[in-house]
Amino acid sequence: MRSIALYGVAGTLTLSTLAIAPPGSAAVAPPYGDRVAEARGAVVAAERAGRAGVAFGACAKATRLPAPVRCGTVSVPLDYARPDGEQLKLVVSRVAATGKAGERQGALLYNPGGPGGSGLYFPLFSALKVKEYAEVARAYDFVGFDPRGVGQSAPVSCEDPADHLKAPTRDPRPTGERDKQARIADAKAYAEGCEERSGHLLPHLTTLDSARDLDVIRAALGERGLTFYGASYGTYLGAVYATLFPGHVRRMVFDSVVDPDPRQIWYRANLVQSAAFETRWADWRDWVARHDAVYHLGTDRRQVLTAYDAVREELAVRPAGGVVGPGQLQSTFLDAGYYDSTWADLAGILSAYVHGDPKPLIAEATPNPARAAAGENGNAVYTAVECADAPWPRDWFTWDRDNTELARTAPFETWDNAWMNLPCAFWKGPHRQPIEVGAYGRELQPVLLVAAERDAATPYQGAVELQRRLPGSVLLTERRSGSHGVVYGPNACVNHRVDAYLLRGETGGGHTLTCGPHPEPVP
Repeated sequence: MRSIALYGVAGTLTLSTLAIAPPGSAAVAPPYGDRVAEARGAVVAAERAGRAGVAFGACAKATRLPAPVRCGTVSVPLDYARPDGEQLKLVVSRVAATGKAGERQGALLYNPGGPGGSGLYFPLFSALKVKEYAEVARAYDFVGFDPRGVGQSAPVSCEDPADHLKAPTRDPRPTGERDKQARIADAKAYAEGCEERSGHLLPHLTTLDSARDLDVIRAALGERGLTFYGASYGTYLGAVYATLFPGHVRRMVFDSVVDPDPRQIWYRANLVQSAAFETRWADWRDWVARHDAVYHLGTDRRQVLTAYDAVREELAVRPAGGVVGPGQLQSTFLDAGYYDSTWADLAGILSAYVHGDPKPLIAEATPNPARAAAGENGNAVYTAVECADAPWPRDWFTWDRDNTELARTAPFETWDNAWMNLPCAFWKGPHRQPIEVGAYGRELQPVLLVAAERDAATPYQGAVELQRRLPGSVLLTERRSGSHGVVYGPNACVNHRVDAYLLRGETGGGHTLTCGPHPEPVP
């Protein structure tokens, strides 16, 4: 599930309407691995980290983090069942709380999602005095980290970074059986590349492992309880943490919530996500049509789609600038489904191309070689975590049937999402069984869930499901909005509620809170 950073009838879509079959047989690890040994290993690792602490100093040049951000490392076991075996060094970053000593409440640890996203930049929101974070920055050290496999923390790789950015690439929508078979071969080759380049790490790149890493980092920071802010996939990471370590939860903010139902992790989740993107893609086209006097792309969503499809078909024959093909167009305009802050720019780019100026599209969609290594690493971690977290169908028939059916009503992102995840069908490492997230009668501090009603990347029903599983949690809903990532954005009501929770533990006295939508984009 793409979630840094997934669905047309998002609010009413069900598994039955998708005709989704259960994943086929796969090489599956024991249901919960050697859970007892891993739990004991997590205790050993946390105790060890608590004694060692974190020696913060200047950040390495590769992080590109300036002072006053400071960096250090925390050692975690590669395999928690063997806590004295191979260790990984996770890089953490920090800026101290900006308020007086008496205002400090501890460390606020952040994960941006992905899986595969780096959170090292998070302290910059405090260091640069970003106004939306100002009150919380007075009370908390802002702490980011690279999860295992990411960036500076034992990075994994599945292919040469130069290959990751090859362009132009073809349209994700298959042209026929021969095209599908070529993409199957690509997926097999990618899975084999992961095994060849990073094989010994792959069985240990799971959400369960990263959740235990969170507890080790907590201990290393000297915190009795974890205060955590997770976005997108980071909400699932936090929910798994709360299930494993309910007594260690202090406060948690989950922004744009992943559905934690084990039946959704991850094959079905990606199908539901693709369906939801169709709705949000239509929202963007409606907005463009309302501003036809500016963009001249059509006065209804169908006309805007016709203009877009004409560009997509033209790029398949004549890539813009020689490097922007249908694949690059898809990646660029997928942002319309994530963030309405991109809507005006994307409409302008499409309008310019349609009216004879390809330069804005070339500038926006041309792959950046400077980002090749980071992009390849992020994609590798995404694939490794999702493949290892859960079983996946091993037969192409299931994938072809489900995505062909879904693409009839949700063509925008369905096949793009399918090809991205298809390496999991050929994964060489073991597949875990997803954990049943929930408090199960154990004491858990109230958790704040934040979700936008029309979010495509993590549809709203996921937040409802997680609230059901975490008694005492509070769901804050941004009505009639759909941007992915709500907290500390343009909605002052949401930001006020989050501040009140993080600073004073206030949840409004009920189980639900609502805010109106943030302002609509302006052309």
